[in-house]
Amino acid sequence: MTEIAAAPTTPPQPRRYDGINWVGLRTLYLREVRRFWKVGAQTVAAPVVTTLLYMLVFVVAVKGGRPPLDGTPFAEFVAPGLIVMAILNNAFANSSSSLIQAKIMGTSTDFLTPPLSPLELTIGFSLGAATRGIVVGLVTAICVMPFARLGLHNVVAIVGFGLAASLMMGMAGVLAGLWAEKFDQLAAVQNFVVMPMTFLSGAFYLVENLPEPFATISHYNPFFYLIDGFRFGFIGHAEGELWVGALMSAGLIVALGISNWLVFRSGWRLKS
Repeated sequence: MTEIAAAPTTPPQPRRYDGINWVGLRTLYLREVRRFWKVGAQTVAAPVVTTLLYMLVFVVAVKGGRPPLDGTPFAEFVAPGLIVMAILNNAFANSSSSLIQAKIMGTSTDFLTPPLSPLELTIGFSLGAATRGIVVGLVTAICVMPFARLGLHNVVAIVGFGLAASLMMGMAGVLAGLWAEKFDQLAAVQNFVVMPMTFLSGAFYLVENLPEPFATISHYNPFFYLIDGFRFGFIGHAEGELWVGALMSAGLIVALGISNWLVFRSGWRLKS
């Protein structure tokens, strides 16, 4: 009798998606949001307390002793800057800490194994970080209102520059998290790049009052345009050109997005 040859078996193939894997993208985004929301006392409440301490030092402690800046009461001038600072720092911290922890703890396979493209990984991590920045910014704005009477001069500027700040730093955090191999390297980026750019962006003063060449140099700081445009939405006055800030922000978001996509595509410091 002749034996019947067994039919060759084909190993299971990964599921293919035409276009964007919306299910995977949504799952990654919710993972990032739930990650910071689960420890909200640390990721949301703590930054708000820090901002309120700034308000206490710069506004309440001086008891109106600071003169108005360009006709705007000091409290109303500094409050939008503090809100954007909270957005910038927390958006950066969310994506950068998520990626560095995944690499150190060896859990990178959680998002590398599923059928997620480099573009979907970039979008998922960036939107998750931007969400934390926006949440912290909204809570901060509510908490500073008793200290500053914030008006609504231009809602489009508030929303546009607020979203740009959160998305830009979310993407910057992704790039920093992919580059860093240990927490010390990530802390160096935060302390020697992000923090100086934040404090030297005109959040507490008029850039035009700085001596040269610092006044000119400040106009090359993208954080200056984010804070200036966001503040314009409340007080109706801007030091710089809003269209320059909008173009610079859009250009940086596109550049950071492409950089993140290329790094995810190559697997640099993720798969090697």
